[in-house]
Amino acid sequence: MVAVPRVYLLSPARTGSVRALQLLESDSPLGVALRSREGAPIGEVFAWLSSLYFRGKLAYASRFGASELSAPGALVITPGHGLCRPSTRVRAADLVAMGQIEVDAENPTFVQPLLRDAGRLVKSAPGDAGFVLLGSIATPKYVEPLLSVLGERLLFPQEFVGRGDMSRGGLLLRAAREGNQLDYAPVQSAVRNGPRARRIALM
Repeated sequence: MVAVPRVYLLSPARTGSVRALQLLESDSPLGVALRSREGAPIGEVFAWLSSLYFRGKLAYASRFGASELSAPGALVITPGHGLCRPSTRVRAADLVAMGQIEVDAENPTFVQPLLRDAGRLVKSAPGDAGFVLLGSIATPKYVEPLLSVLGERLLFPQEFVGRGDMSRGGLLLRAAREGNQLDYAPVQSAVRNGPRARRIALM
């Protein structure tokens, strides 16, 4: 059986947080790279900001994303920059600017680049490709803009319902390590909240 190609859309880290300010002032290799002319990969920056959850999303998308597509297997939702590859480099000024943009379905500064890139994604990906949101579907902030373009092709892991960020991160890391994809369902017809799920053991 031929596997259905998937493009994974990774929800953003909080760029206006105290942790983001700490990174901007950090003498760590990532902080130094962020302040350099070349910048640092946005995937690494968001993983530092969001810790386990985003690391899980990156690991999972890297394991199962369809790299043979004309569209990349993983894209990061970013405030004001639409959909970016995890390898896209950002500088300190970019992170500061992102932190000033509210991630909200009613904010044109956030929504318009997201809609633009989602439209390009639909055109570049095969017709049978599914787009899997690795993020919360309980709020409309990026769900509604993506749904308006991707419709029933926008999917999410059913196991996310009822889990917090740390639990989702552990779930994704374990699935990536074991090579077992999660079960997906259309966001359009999903129950967006559910009972709390059992805790995931990382070891």
